[in-house]
Amino acid sequence: MNTQTLDRLTGDEPKRAGAIVKTAGAIAPGLALALTIAAIATGVQRVSNIPGLSPLVVAMVLGMLWRNTLGAIPAVAPGITFSLKKLLRGAIILLGLQLTLAQLGEVGLRGFAIVATTLLGTFLFTKAMGRVLGVERKLTELIAAGTSVCGASAVIATNTVTRGTDEDVAYAIACVTVFGSLSMLLFPVVGNSLQLSSDTYGLWSGAAIHEVAQAVAAAFQGGEIAGQTGTVAKLSRVILLAPLILAIGLFMSRGGEGGTGRAPTPWFVFGFLAMVLLNSIVTLPGTLHDGLITLTGFLLTVALAAMGLETDIRKLRAKGIRPLMLGAAAWIFISATALSLTLLIF
Repeated sequence: MNTQTLDRLTGDEPKRAGAIVKTAGAIAPGLALALTIAAIATGVQRVSNIPGLSPLVVAMVLGMLWRNTLGAIPAVAPGITFSLKKLLRGAIILLGLQLTLAQLGEVGLRGFAIVATTLLGTFLFTKAMGRVLGVERKLTELIAAGTSVCGASAVIATNTVTRGTDEDVAYAIACVTVFGSLSMLLFPVVGNSLQLSSDTYGLWSGAAIHEVAQAVAAAFQGGEIAGQTGTVAKLSRVILLAPLILAIGLFMSRGGEGGTGRAPTPWFVFGFLAMVLLNSIVTLPGTLHDGLITLTGFLLTVALAAMGLETDIRKLRAKGIRPLMLGAAAWIFISATALSLTLLIF
């Protein structure tokens, strides 16, 4: 290697290091703010001890309060963007460590058929109803994903390919939170009135209720067996998030239904699937596994805090009541479909 080449290479190192430091400095304020809000939200959720209350939703609300009280602050923008993109994708990949392929076997072939059919039917129904009600396509897609799969996590994961506005995401999360909470309160009442068996009630809860925490809380109100069945059914829905996102991305990349033909390839989904396979094959030490699950939840909470920091309530109000009507229709559909299929097949 000649002297000029060596000087050029060694000269690039300080520049590269300087660029890294500059980038880290730009990201730090917004990231610190999102981390702080996420920590507060986690503390609020633990202290309140309210069943089904998600720290993700608390973080989003706190972020929205900050954004709409103090306004947009340019200095925190790079860190917020980092949280919404890099941290979110990392969290979704780690989410795979909470699932195993064996869980699909536990719910059984008929149970999985009920879960998958309900999920697909709800997604397609919500898309169709969105057109009937005149709700914008991206917001419809997010409400459809959140209702049919796993609430807020599905909304923010799906938005990586749908690419809706922050207000779209906030509205969709609000819908799945409201109607998922109603399910958590009403399902035990309906289950008792219909005298559903533990397995039937648990499967219905897991196949129909929006958020994981909401589904588990509702299912265990039917007893230990119902709680375990509901948890496994709900987790089998979460596994289906990966193929749903891949299908949406493929559809959009082909220019379908208003797609631009430039939809990003959701590579992080393959990381999610890889983590599911790893968790199915390798038994991680308990402490490490629990720590990674806690980290996953916190990273998702940071992403939701950042989402709230980007959300303008005025734009949210401008969307009107029709998306809420869509969320209600999707909620009724998934509840009725899951119950009907469970009674007929399971």
